[in-house]
Amino acid sequence: MRIGIAGITGRVGRLLAEEILAAGDELIGGTSRQQPNPDIVALAARCDAVIDFTHADAVRRHADALAGGAAVWILGTTGLDRAAQGAVAAAAARLPVVQAANFSPGVALLLGLARRMAAALPAADYDAEILEMHHRQKRDAPSGTALALGEAVAEARGVALRDVRESGRDRETSPRPPGAIGFAALRGGQIVGEHTLSFTAGNEQISLGHRAFDRRVFAAGALRAARWAQGRPPGLYGMEDVLGLR
Repeated sequence: MRIGIAGITGRVGRLLAEEILAAGDELIGGTSRQQPNPDIVALAARCDAVIDFTHADAVRRHADALAGGAAVWILGTTGLDRAAQGAVAAAAARLPVVQAANFSPGVALLLGLARRMAAALPAADYDAEILEMHHRQKRDAPSGTALALGEAVAEARGVALRDVRESGRDRETSPRPPGAIGFAALRGGQIVGEHTLSFTAGNEQISLGHRAFDRRVFAAGALRAARWAQGRPPGLYGMEDVLGLR
């Protein structure tokens, strides 16, 4: 495969370059925020796939650029607002897009389990709380993976996450409302990523957890997604599709 990397100088981008070369694929090149005018159109024109780990601010521009070409789009950028997500959906009407907050196979499995547990455990009885911890440089909180877990729980419960989300309990608060989905974000050191989802009732607690030791798991997962997406019809896919989980 001929692969380009949007965000090639970033933490995951550098590992992606190594993974692509080690796998025997062709690394066409990449873009970075250090470039005065990164040309995503020119990059995509020479690639079978563009793997994108950049910044939320760039997603709408990338969506418009890639929608007119033939390269599949593997999108790992998080923190998207509604307009950016709408642009991703519009691009997916014209080409295969694999979007994931986390390209780890373990997290894809975790999301599936989260949906099953949330559907089986009544929201009125089981409080859902999500705890995540990342390195001190991370800017968004809660993390994209934490929000994906919240979305999985909300979807299974038949509610919108925005209506039941609770974050940042750093002041006097009222009692926890039934059905709320709580988030707590910790930052420190160089932790790659830790996520725990707990369902707590009056007489028991069930927890699901995932810990990433090396960002290379995200790079390897994104490359796997790029191979899977080749030849697929246009659409918006996730890592659960790549792994055959749905």
